[in-house]
Amino acid sequence: MKRTKLLVLLSIVIIVALVIFKLRTNKQVAESKVYTYDKDKPILVETDTIQQVERLSTKIFPGSFEPEKESRISSDVPGKIVAVWADQGSFVTKGQPLVQLDTTLLSLQLKSVEVQLGGLQADVNRYTILTKADAVQGIQLEKASLGLAAAKVQQATIMAQIEKATVRAPFSGVITAKLTEAGAYAAPGVPLMQLTDLKQLRFTLNVSEQDLPEFSIGRSYRITADVFPDLPLIGRILLIGSKASQGNSFPIQLAVSNSPELNLKSGMFGKVHIDKVATEKQIYIPSAAIQGTADSARVFVVKNGKAVSKPVSVGGITENQTIVTAGLEEGEIIITSGFINLVENATIQIK
Repeated sequence: MKRTKLLVLLSIVIIVALVIFKLRTNKQVAESKVYTYDKDKPILVETDTIQQVERLSTKIFPGSFEPEKESRISSDVPGKIVAVWADQGSFVTKGQPLVQLDTTLLSLQLKSVEVQLGGLQADVNRYTILTKADAVQGIQLEKASLGLAAAKVQQATIMAQIEKATVRAPFSGVITAKLTEAGAYAAPGVPLMQLTDLKQLRFTLNVSEQDLPEFSIGRSYRITADVFPDLPLIGRILLIGSKASQGNSFPIQLAVSNSPELNLKSGMFGKVHIDKVATEKQIYIPSAAIQGTADSARVFVVKNGKAVSKPVSVGGITENQTIVTAGLEEGEIIITSGFINLVENATIQIK
């Protein structure tokens, strides 16, 4: 009995010893895999030397593209729609039939008027001969002529209604909305389709009163579309607003020709670019070198192989470059990348 207890106790001790050994081994393995920063090891960084340059600065004004011509097409006459010949997304040309209304009753009325015209024309011919022979009074010829003229007006009216029963495209463009189908009823003023001309566009933007002098009627400007930044576009000023909006901004519109492939669509966003050469030399540094916010901007400069933080004042931003107005001097070396683990007075190694 005592021997059995000793064996059990010995087994427990052995198991506990094995567990402790395994835990210690796992801890050593885990610690060996954890990265430990060595503060004495130089940090690999990229640098740039400060210099003052004259650079082309660009003012950017956002806006959106709108179609030069866009119309909701409706019928001039009422009637039941028997055919629709264009769908949404279809390109149509000026004068192309889009919707056909039922002309059955109009055609019957036209035939009736044509029969009347035949009889009235015969009366005029007969009364003309009789009047010349003094066989009838001239007033009868006059009445017959008036009746013939009225019938011709009625005929022209019906023919015009039949012509208007075919709704045609007022200009070339793309059907951007289809609002009816065959079997529906068309009424004057009720839209059937929306037609948009994308060949010519208007680019609309709003600018503050401080930027208003940058624009003048008839002047051309470089424009880029957000989704097609490489598509070359030139816009010419058509309109400069004379009254500010509630946000104290003035609307400006430019005429823009679309690409042959009609890449630009109504509602797309873009930017007007105004390039200017700086009147004096300025310090430009990569925006990635700025640490902190614009109000508390700092950069790391290299001094005696160490990284030293230095406060700076920043101005405008041109693409990926930031203008530094104070805090740096020409010839200083700033760190532009490699900021992981970079701290004050850290030893650095330049790539």
